Amino acid sequence: MTAAVKGPASYFPAIEKTYGRPVSEWQELIRAALPARHMELVDLLKSEHGLGHGHANALVAHTLAEASRR
Repeated sequence: MTAAVKGPASYFPAIEKTYGRPVSEWQELIRAALPARHMELVDLLKSEHGLGHGHANALVAHTLAEASRR
């Protein structure tokens, strides 16, 4: 039995299906825009790439959390 995905990563299947790009590509875009702040990154994804707020926020939160663990 596998554990259900929780948190921001739970949005990833819907993001890939809706926008037709793998999460890794969105994460590359986010990393390339660093050291921008969280909401600046969310706004970038929304305005430049047409993502909805929840999807953009989930991608940014997960990507920044990964970076802070390194």
